[in-house]
Amino acid sequence: MPKKHRLDADDLEWLDSNPVDLDGPPSGDRWSTWDLSTPTERGPQPHPDWLVTELAAVDTELGILKTGKEADVHLISRGVPGTDRVCLLAAKRYRSSDHRLFHRDSGYLEGRRMRDSRASRAMSSRTAFGKQVIAGQWAQAEFSALVRLWKLGLPVPYPVQILGTEILQEFIGTPDGYAAPRLATVDEGLDDLWEQLVEVMVTMAREGLAHGDLSPYNLLVDEGRLVIIDLPQIVDVVAHPTGPDFLDRDARNVATWFAHKGLLASGDRLSALLRAEAGLA
Repeated sequence: MPKKHRLDADDLEWLDSNPVDLDGPPSGDRWSTWDLSTPTERGPQPHPDWLVTELAAVDTELGILKTGKEADVHLISRGVPGTDRVCLLAAKRYRSSDHRLFHRDSGYLEGRRMRDSRASRAMSSRTAFGKQVIAGQWAQAEFSALVRLWKLGLPVPYPVQILGTEILQEFIGTPDGYAAPRLATVDEGLDDLWEQLVEVMVTMAREGLAHGDLSPYNLLVDEGRLVIIDLPQIVDVVAHPTGPDFLDRDARNVATWFAHKGLLASGDRLSALLRAEAGLA
């Protein structure tokens, strides 16, 4: 039987300066959080074949894709060590209560009032707890919107899961981690992209929905396919007291951009079409 090695002073000093996380993954930054989410906190079934759901998977941070006033988006590789099972995810993390206030949130929070009077008061007064509640509401609103639009067959990233104020969703870009360009930087194929966009907005209007903050900066172009992102402020145009105004603003924002590019795009005509499809004409 081999002798047991007794730790000496040098061993103990090395362990103090190089702590070992016995519960951590063999590689990467964390174990996959898939098993921490409940079925209702995961995307629609059937889950895509490309999505790694194995419990042995680990998440590796690859960098920041986008920083914003309310949230940052990180690129994550989720894979099973020693296998070819790997996928890229975009992790949108809403800021905690010690970060700046949410941009123009008061108008969007209409209709999201809570039965919990303490939480409602905290949200109104913007206490630390109130801002954390708002962060959770924005994350849940965006995840729910992604799920709903995905089920409608609309071009949005597949919503993988939500965990607290982190939304994991399909990464839209190349397999080596280059994000698809935003519409604002694209100059080719605009006629087809305009037609795609009108079709998407009409479908949403028929469902009584408006993006709420639509612009060329939250539309991606993935190999000629338009993809809608940034949906925390999605608006029910029927229930919201100023819902039609959000339809009008979305129409005006995108039509103005396309018109500047030389297309015959009219915000007024698009707005009238969307209002009619939503039953607001």
